[in-house]
Amino acid sequence: MTGLPLLTILLLVPVTGLAAMLLTPARYPGAIRRIAAFTGVAAALVVAVLWKSFDPATPGFQFVENVPWIPAFGISWHNGVDGINLPLLALTAIVYLTGVLVMWELKERVKEYFAFMTLLVIGVFGVFMTLDLFFFVFYYEVAVLPMYLLIAIWGSTRKEYGAMKLTLYLLVGTALVVPAALALYWGAGMGTFDLTRLATAHYPRPFQQLVYPFLFVGFGILAGMWPLHTWSPVGHVAAPTAVSMLHAGVLMKLGAYGILRVAMPLLPAGAHYWATVTATLATVNIVYGAFVALSQTDLKYVIGYSSVSHMGIVLLGLSTLSEAGINGAVFQMFSHGVMTALFFAAVGYVYDRLHTRDIGKLGGLSHTMPVASAFFIIAALTGAGVPGFSSFWAELLVFLGALKTFPVLAIIVIGALTITLAYSIRVIVLTFFGEPREAHPAVPDIPPFLALPRAILVGFLLLFGFMPHLILDVIRPATHLLVRGLS
Repeated sequence: MTGLPLLTILLLVPVTGLAAMLLTPARYPGAIRRIAAFTGVAAALVVAVLWKSFDPATPGFQFVENVPWIPAFGISWHNGVDGINLPLLALTAIVYLTGVLVMWELKERVKEYFAFMTLLVIGVFGVFMTLDLFFFVFYYEVAVLPMYLLIAIWGSTRKEYGAMKLTLYLLVGTALVVPAALALYWGAGMGTFDLTRLATAHYPRPFQQLVYPFLFVGFGILAGMWPLHTWSPVGHVAAPTAVSMLHAGVLMKLGAYGILRVAMPLLPAGAHYWATVTATLATVNIVYGAFVALSQTDLKYVIGYSSVSHMGIVLLGLSTLSEAGINGAVFQMFSHGVMTALFFAAVGYVYDRLHTRDIGKLGGLSHTMPVASAFFIIAALTGAGVPGFSSFWAELLVFLGALKTFPVLAIIVIGALTITLAYSIRVIVLTFFGEPREAHPAVPDIPPFLALPRAILVGFLLLFGFMPHLILDVIRPATHLLVRGLS
């Protein structure tokens, strides 16, 4: 380890914030909110330093920290950043900070809420930075488990059911990932959990073909993979606003990242063997999610099934095993994370003021809430892949990769884009234009302070929409190195 341990510092920021929240009496909710906000700002600043100091021209890992922890079992404090996980660390910092600001008006059990939210973010940061398989699985569980309490206590709309269903499904995923991780450890015969060393192990082809589906399905459950996706829309609907932002914006990316960081580089022969099957499942994700979103009457369910569809694009990009496809998948993970955070932040304001998300009971909101409506419309246009927003470039790269690898599936997916556009236009027209279908109390438009976090999200969608090279130049060297190892 050389230089300042920026990754350890990044992890310690929310750890310190959590400790400060726990030490602050619950009777001071204002102080707890400020601690959470300061934690979010500090994490964002550390990520900004990482991004500014990162050298895109250098392939491989940078800011590496590698210190033995339990040498007898080959476990080490090994962290590093490349072009794949740096955008995801940035995504986590963005969604956490904006999520804290979106929930500024929270009154119920403020201390516990922000503490659990920060614990979740500690786990996410850990997953995205660690290069040790033991810590990868450990952080993975730290990130997932707080979701049950965050939904069951602060959620709505069958919150206990949604929290339990989410937890049970994700535990099934863990039940597949853990034995596969142990198989990788023992099968390598190196006595180490170091992912960079395990990537050099020569696992027999039958071993790879057997273990790969355990990892793909186990991680894929968290990515909303069909047919094990039903926990996700239910969890979205039940969760409070910022938890929905983290759920769709960040947590679902952990699953795709697990496939990208663990399954593919360690088991390349397995990835090639199962590529057609995984690409087919991803195509079903895209088409099925779009059609189901088209028929929903609850705004959160529309976004939930939209997320299933858009995460299918990520899985399809990974399944191509091509540079274009994987570049697009990583870009889509970032873009979709920001977009869904904006989606749920916009819906959260509408629901808090009007106490309904039923499309049939809304209408004409652009007349009474023009700014709040604009945030939702921008998110919907991003989801539809409109040029000028970041998702356009991400989806384009995935489709280019798919056309070369799976042309028939790519044509089906491109056809499904019309359905994505259809449900986006349907929701925009029915909810925000025309005449209100029911009388609602007059409510003010979103105030400047609450508009700020939503405006930050819009800024990133536009920034990378008009200047995609800012993120693609970071991603490309890492994916080039990965694809070379897969060949």
